[in-house]
Amino acid sequence: MELLYDEMDSPVGTLLLVSDGEKMVRIEYGSMADLEEKMTGWAARYFGAASFVKDPEKVMGAKKELQEYFKNERQQFTIPFEFHGTDFQKQVWQALFDTISFGKTKTYKDIAETIDKPKAVRAVGGAVNKNPFSIVVPCHRVIGANGKMVGYNGGLDKKEFLLNHEIGESI
Repeated sequence: MELLYDEMDSPVGTLLLVSDGEKMVRIEYGSMADLEEKMTGWAARYFGAASFVKDPEKVMGAKKELQEYFKNERQQFTIPFEFHGTDFQKQVWQALFDTISFGKTKTYKDIAETIDKPKAVRAVGGAVNKNPFSIVVPCHRVIGANGKMVGYNGGLDKKEFLLNHEIGESI
């Protein structure tokens, strides 16, 4: 199987956009050169033997929506995407996408309660950390119970930038 990708520059660094040809399957912080080993392992797990082919056309919709987001022209993403993970992870990621509005935050506990697993706060944190769609599925909007920014796969500086961007403050 071929997975099609391109990279884009953004205010939070390079973003790697990956498609199966019809839907987006991953958006990561970093370049293919930096992430090749991680992406190869992930692709093998979910697609078997997969190769990565640079094809800017196949990710143009995602690139356009992300550019609009960073220009304050978009608050919701409409690109077609598909989660690849465990059933629990997919449930958490869908809850992030469906329930955390632009510029708002929720706690890990809020998400655990949303998916009717109120005792699974730590497991929710683990799933959030493995979110395959940086920015589009807004894990940057998840904060600690004390209201502080905690853990972010892309780094707390990116999380802070994205939250401030959404509330209209520059850092």
